[in-house]
Amino acid sequence: MINLAIVILLSYIVGSIPTSIMLSRWVHGFDIRTKGSGNAGGTNVFRVLGWKSGVLVMLVDIGKGVLATTVMARLFWDPTLPFYNRTPFDDFTIIQMICGGAAIIGHIWTIFAGFRGGKGIATGAGMLIGIAPTEFAISVGVFLIVFMAWKYVSLSSISAALAFPLSLFIRHDIFGDEIHSYKTLIYFSIAVALLLVYSHRANIKRLIEGTEHPMRLPQPERERLGA
Repeated sequence: MINLAIVILLSYIVGSIPTSIMLSRWVHGFDIRTKGSGNAGGTNVFRVLGWKSGVLVMLVDIGKGVLATTVMARLFWDPTLPFYNRTPFDDFTIIQMICGGAAIIGHIWTIFAGFRGGKGIATGAGMLIGIAPTEFAISVGVFLIVFMAWKYVSLSSISAALAFPLSLFIRHDIFGDEIHSYKTLIYFSIAVALLLVYSHRANIKRLIEGTEHPMRLPQPERERLGA
């Protein structure tokens, strides 16, 4: 049980690394949460600091999810669960999901920045890459389609999050594809999707009210930084 607690804690700490806040403070001298939408995520970095910084932050945040579900789960986990597994769920997939979920929670509620982080989409994407790359690719496709149609990153992210468990269900239960650890993946992916939807609750309210801002091309450097 102690070993499992250590793995969860390490995954949470990895997820808590506030990439966007560190970049904005160290390079530009301000907290990204004081600009733009006030969110510490890659999308806000893209809007405020430009696409290069935005892509860098997103890649690092994705890496946190991959690191938690692959390196943390494989290197620090004892191959036996600290309790008798009475469920039909696959042991190692459970550990991967727990590690990935801890990283997402760390990203949303980071211990290094007053528990005010990002929305968890990029870190959640990294978790999915490490566990189910096929469904991740489908979710990316859904994200791109929705974004090209409506230009809202929040709506695209929510759609992609919901597409993951839906694609699992369609592949396994409708088309009959054999998916390793399906019973573990389907339930946990639903939980993660709901968590990510919850983290976008303010965006959902703005979408309903028609006040959500679509993604636009970055403005010139001086205007973005209020110079």
